[in-house]
Amino acid sequence: MTSTANLQIALLILLCAASPARAGTCKDDIAQTQIQLDQAIEKDAGAHGWQRESLSALRSHQPTPRSIAEAEGGRGAVFTDALDSLDRARTAEQNGDTGTCSRELAHVRAILK
Repeated sequence: MTSTANLQIALLILLCAASPARAGTCKDDIAQTQIQLDQAIEKDAGAHGWQRESLSALRSHQPTPRSIAEAEGGRGAVFTDALDSLDRARTAEQNGDTGTCSRELAHVRAILK
C-alpha cells in the first residue's frame, strides 16, 4: 500500500470515530435535561396539594411528565412548552443538527431557572 492510501484509510477511521462522539454529546444533554425537567414537574405537582383524579388516573393509565404538566394548568403550560422543546431537540439530534439541538436545550434550561 502506498502512503497516500494509508493516509486516506487513517483519515476515514478518524472521521468515523469522531462522528458518534459529537452526536452523543447532544443526546447526553437531552437525557440530563429530561431528568431535570421531570423533577421540576413532579416538584410543582406536589406543591399544590391534593386534586381530583382525572379520568386517565381512574382508568389506571400511567402518568407521563406531559400528562402531569397538562393537568396542572398555569405553570403546566410552561412545562408543556419545555417538553415540546425537548421533542424538537431529539428530532434535531436524530437529524445531526447540533445547533438546533443546543438552542432547544438552552430554551428548556431557561424555563427551569
